[in-house]
Amino acid sequence: MTGYRLSRTLTTPEDLVEAGFVAPARRRETAAVAARYALAVTSAVASLIDPADPADPIARQYLPDARELIRDPAEEADPIGDDLKSPLKGLVHRYRDRVLIKLVAVCAVYCRFCFRRETIGPGARALSEADFAAALAYIRARPEIWEAVLTGGDPLVLSPRRLAATTRALAAIPHLKVMRWHSRLPVVAPERVTKAMARALSADHDKAVYVALHVNHPRELTPEARAACRRLIEGGATLVSQSVLLKGVNDDAHTLEALMRALVEARVKPYYLHHGDLAPGTAHFRVPIAKGQALMSELRRRLSGLAMPTYVLDIPGAHGKTPIGPSAIFAEGDGGWRIVDAAGESHIYRDILRG
Repeated sequence: MTGYRLSRTLTTPEDLVEAGFVAPARRRETAAVAARYALAVTSAVASLIDPADPADPIARQYLPDARELIRDPAEEADPIGDDLKSPLKGLVHRYRDRVLIKLVAVCAVYCRFCFRRETIGPGARALSEADFAAALAYIRARPEIWEAVLTGGDPLVLSPRRLAATTRALAAIPHLKVMRWHSRLPVVAPERVTKAMARALSADHDKAVYVALHVNHPRELTPEARAACRRLIEGGATLVSQSVLLKGVNDDAHTLEALMRALVEARVKPYYLHHGDLAPGTAHFRVPIAKGQALMSELRRRLSGLAMPTYVLDIPGAHGKTPIGPSAIFAEGDGGWRIVDAAGESHIYRDILRG
């Protein structure tokens, strides 16, 4: 790690060259990628990058790669089908009891594997007041909606005032019981996660508030990031994690084990380990499903249930998430079951029922 510190976010290829993260000879190819997809590297992220390591897992997540301009025919601009389930601008209703609201279209950083990379970045418009009002009306008219997922972009880039106003508006809907905010901010800009932000999310209402933290490598959970998580927790939020299984970043059991343990120690419950979506220019990040399943089997041997995420794939075409982890139970022909334990040993089990 360089310990590189800067007073501003790096947003251009020239910034990356000056910081020593991109060789001058790669300036042109980096510029070509940056012209296509948004670029931002915060001070917190820059301090973790090791420019002397060509395989640095932090750099791999945030620095442009020429392979991003190679698009496989199977890759789609909307790989999980948000638009197919969007009855209103900025609102996705894929599951009966919950909706997703895209409050903003910008982030503090831009991940090179982002599944919304075609629609976010500087200059993209946030959800207007009129569109947010329409989303609220949509929720109010449907009592089956129990949860609202706030996303973007990264919704926590909004000011505490805007966050509080959003929270109050949602909390005023009686049948809406849960608000879940998806964010990378505690990891990539922990200084922006203030006590005022925590209060804005959780104060003055009795709804359940969750923050789903996107983090992919244990090095990202710095003391500053853990302190940011603690501020959110002490403010009243419950934290869960979302990670993406990424080639060259966390596709080994040692790294995933360290990440999941670090999350639990920070009072963040591991929630999802996502299989990489078919977003344009991201094939170099994806890991075979069979390897993902093998990694989950190994994690089961190493970790308690508290530290285990669910390995999921978002089925293209708006069909939703489904668990794709390895099965531990198999039907036997005589009505029994073969159960595989954490060590990989098989055992026969039969239901003993009466009445």
